[in-house]
Amino acid sequence: MKVLITRSREDGERLATVLAERGIDSLLAPLLEIDIFAGPPLAVDGVQAVLATSANGIRAFAERSPERRIPVFAVGDATARLAVNMGFASVSTASGDVDTLAERVIEALPADGGDLLHVAGTKVAGDLGGRLGEHGFSYRREVIYEAKRVPALDPAAIEAIRTGAIDGILFYSPRTASIFVELAERAGIKGDLDAVAAYCLSEAVARRIEDLTWRVIGIANRPDQESMLALVEGAA
Repeated sequence: MKVLITRSREDGERLATVLAERGIDSLLAPLLEIDIFAGPPLAVDGVQAVLATSANGIRAFAERSPERRIPVFAVGDATARLAVNMGFASVSTASGDVDTLAERVIEALPADGGDLLHVAGTKVAGDLGGRLGEHGFSYRREVIYEAKRVPALDPAAIEAIRTGAIDGILFYSPRTASIFVELAERAGIKGDLDAVAAYCLSEAVARRIEDLTWRVIGIANRPDQESMLALVEGAA
């Protein structure tokens, strides 16, 4: 079995390693390129927790601040693992999406305990600030990176799809799913997907690719890495 990974390069490379350990071959074709913004050290005085809705937020924060003692609340397990590996002393995971992250923060922290610093990109999913504000939290979003869409699908990915060498494609976000649909049409491979499975992190992701003809669209039981891996392994 061989799958196409559409995540950004660093996340995709880590995912490829995990898949290989489970006997699944992969081809990396990032649909987003990550640009971390240079700048002065981030202001963290009065911050009671850092909120990370992607691994890129953790990477960008680590480049802009030496602080590792402030607790980190991560949207998912992969982001949490990266934070631990980068030396953050206290890391919690919501093992889900923005809504579950908000719930985790509301349960764990006092509303009057200090600011919540959301390290984010130029595009965000959901309304994390709105959810937390409803419960009296002080929320601050720092835009410290940009996830830029690639101009075209990787030629190796196009050829692999055309020749039937790809059994499935992994989609982790609505944005990358939408980008794939547009680039697949531009590359002229929409008609080559009827023998390919689409593996989606959530129903919101699946809705973005449902107009294409797939062999099957699979949706993870939960929006986390382990559920995605279980979905792919179940088809292997």
